[in-house]
Amino acid sequence: MGYKVVCSDEEFIALWKKLGSPTLVGKKLSINPRSAMTRRRNIEIRYKIDLPTSNSQRNEKKPPLKKVEQASHNVRRGIDVDKVKRVIVFSDAHFTDTTTTAFKALLLMIDTFKPQVIICNGDAFDGQVLSRFPSINYDAKPTVLQELESCRYHLDEIVKHRPPGCRLIWTLGNHDMRYESWLVNKVPEYSGVDGFSLKYHFPEWETCWSFWIGEDTVIKHRFKGGRTAGYSNLLAAGNTNIITGHTHVLAVQPISNYQGNFYGVQTGCLADTMSPTFEYCEDSPKDWRSGFVMLSFDQGRMLMPELIMVSDEQNGEFEFRGCINKI
Repeated sequence: MGYKVVCSDEEFIALWKKLGSPTLVGKKLSINPRSAMTRRRNIEIRYKIDLPTSNSQRNEKKPPLKKVEQASHNVRRGIDVDKVKRVIVFSDAHFTDTTTTAFKALLLMIDTFKPQVIICNGDAFDGQVLSRFPSINYDAKPTVLQELESCRYHLDEIVKHRPPGCRLIWTLGNHDMRYESWLVNKVPEYSGVDGFSLKYHFPEWETCWSFWIGEDTVIKHRFKGGRTAGYSNLLAAGNTNIITGHTHVLAVQPISNYQGNFYGVQTGCLADTMSPTFEYCEDSPKDWRSGFVMLSFDQGRMLMPELIMVSDEQNGEFEFRGCINKI
């Protein structure tokens, strides 16, 4: 008869009336939909009854994928917006053996506000000796090992201060990739060997290219460049809050439209802007600011981001919520 009898006619009739779909009846009875339709037709003839399809699955649309589901986790990670209240984002630390005022303020803010997510938004590792740019003078640059140890020390300090359950995210930057890119191009035969990937050295941190909070907020190291990147990022990203590093600018640029308020955020640099790391600027004035950003979420949306900005590196002073704080 083209189908396997797995229940009585009476049970089949009751099941069909309940589910009203050859697809659903087939799943329930572990038979294919065509067999379910064949048995339905035979039962209709035998008992002179009608068993109409009342719940067709043919035209049913699948719900759209969430942003975080549209790419693999090593490319894109995320969290539901209703699971966060505070998110702290820092970038461009270019860690050395010096601990900056911004870094000390970062630990203080973590202890005070207990965020659900902490994001290192790229360029924690600098890779001075791996740079494609030639050296300007004869000063000794830190080795890869020395930079790696500086990164490990500072990122481990954040691990010690993170609240229980807080996720540690590292959205990789172009300087971070110097570590891996150099190895990939020079010794590709060592692919997969322990230590040849930057993330191997920092197992507590989840690495990716972008991190999504809900459907409307993305954090990534870079997109558009320049001091007005916050604004140009917003225009290009559409109705999406976009938080980037890379430019060393610390700023918030809002845009309001028919859909609401959206923010283009640049996360400054955790490094000292006068660090020898940046000697390639040739002592030109830099529109950079040392600091980081705190994002707050309420009722499913991101509120106006708050900036934590270093105002005096030597004296350990930073500005936050209308006050000069000393650390």
